[in-house]
Amino acid sequence: MELRQIHYFMEVAKREHVTEAAEALHVAQSSVSRQIFNLEDELGIDLFIREGRRVKLTPIGRIFFERMKQTLNMMDEAKREVKEYLAPEKGTVRIAFPISMAAHTLPSIIFAFRLRYPEAKFQMSNALYQDLIDGVVNGDYNLAMMAPMPDKEKEKKVRGTNLFTENIVALVPIHHPLANQPNIMLQELKGDSFVVLPKGYVFRDQVVQACQRAGYSPDIAFEGKDIDALKGLVSAGLGVALMPEMTLVDNTPQSTVVIPLSDTNLTRTVGVIYPTQRKLLPTEKLFYDFLLETYERLNEFKN
Repeated sequence: MELRQIHYFMEVAKREHVTEAAEALHVAQSSVSRQIFNLEDELGIDLFIREGRRVKLTPIGRIFFERMKQTLNMMDEAKREVKEYLAPEKGTVRIAFPISMAAHTLPSIIFAFRLRYPEAKFQMSNALYQDLIDGVVNGDYNLAMMAPMPDKEKEKKVRGTNLFTENIVALVPIHHPLANQPNIMLQELKGDSFVVLPKGYVFRDQVVQACQRAGYSPDIAFEGKDIDALKGLVSAGLGVALMPEMTLVDNTPQSTVVIPLSDTNLTRTVGVIYPTQRKLLPTEKLFYDFLLETYERLNEFKN
C-alpha cells in the first residue's frame, strides 16, 4: 500500500467522482482509476460502489476512509512536530470553536497570544458541539474551546480544563416594556417571542431548558444561523434572545438593550478540550498554557 494510493483514495472518497478527483490532483483520470484498482486488489475488497461516473464508499470503504484520515492526520502532525521542535513560537495552532465564540472570545485570546508570539499561525474551524469533540478525537484539530464541557465519563478520549464562567443575559428591543429595568427574572419574558439558534446547537438547548426551569416553554418565533443573526432579529424588533454575556462585549447592536438576569443558575462554563491519546504539538502546547495563564489571571482579577 503506497502513500500515493492513499492520497488518491482520499480525494476520490471526498469528491465521490474520479474525474473531479483527478483534476484536483492534477493527474490523469486513468492514473487515479489504476491506483484505486491496485489498492482494492491488494486489500481484497471493494472500497467503492461504481455508479456511472460517480462513486460511493462501501461500508468497509467508509471504515477504511476514517482510519486513513486519522493516519494522515498523524503523519502531518509528525512532520509539524519535527519542524516546531526547533521553533515552537513560529508553528501553527489548529483549534475549533462554537459559533458563539467567533465574534469576541477566541479572536481576543488569539490577538493577545500573537502579541507575545507574532509569528504563530492559526487554522480555525467552527463546528457544532458533538462535532467539536469528534474533531479532537479524530485528529482534525487538537484543541477545541466549548461550552459546556463534555461529561468525563461519557467522553473518555478527550480531557478538558475550565477557563471561565460567564453570565447569560437577555437582549431585548429598545422599546420592550422591560428595557429600562436594571435586571429581570427569566420568568418575566414568558409572554415574549424568542429568537434562537437552529436545532443541533447546544446553546439553543440551554435556552429552552432555562425557560422550562423558569416555568414555561419559550415561544420560538425565529431562528438565526449564528449569534450575529440573532442580534439582527432582536434589533428588528422580532423577539428577545438570551445571549452569553461575552458575545455582547463591544458589540451590542443598535435598537437593543442588554438586561442582566437575576436567575442565579443562568451561567455557562467555557473551557478547552484536547485529546487523551495524542500529545499537543509544541505550538499548541504554548497556546494551551497561554490560555490557562490568561484566564487564571482574569479570574483572579474578577474575584
